[in-house]
Amino acid sequence: MILVDEPRWPGRGRLWSHLVSDLAYDELHVFAEMLGVPRRAFDRDHYDIPDYRFQTAIWLGAILLPPRELAARLRSAGLRRPKHLARPAGSPGRSAPTPP
Repeated sequence: MILVDEPRWPGRGRLWSHLVSDLAYDELHVFAEMLGVPRRAFDRDHYDIPDYRFQTAIWLGAILLPPRELAARLRSAGLRRPKHLARPAGSPGRSAPTPP
């Protein structure tokens, strides 16, 4: 499922949302492509999307959640990649959670 929080994070003169999947990175990348978000906007485990793409994300089926719930869902899916555990630039991403 694709999840998004409200655009409330300031940067570069606008507000930004986080776009995540609680299923797989592949699902997230496909959705971001449909939304017109470039791959360079992917940051470890989410896409940063500008405020002007937020309503389109909702229209395409993203589920609006508060930021803490979005992060909790990402963690429970095993897809959270905190900054202190980030892979070096250019490392391939994981397409699905690894079973325990």
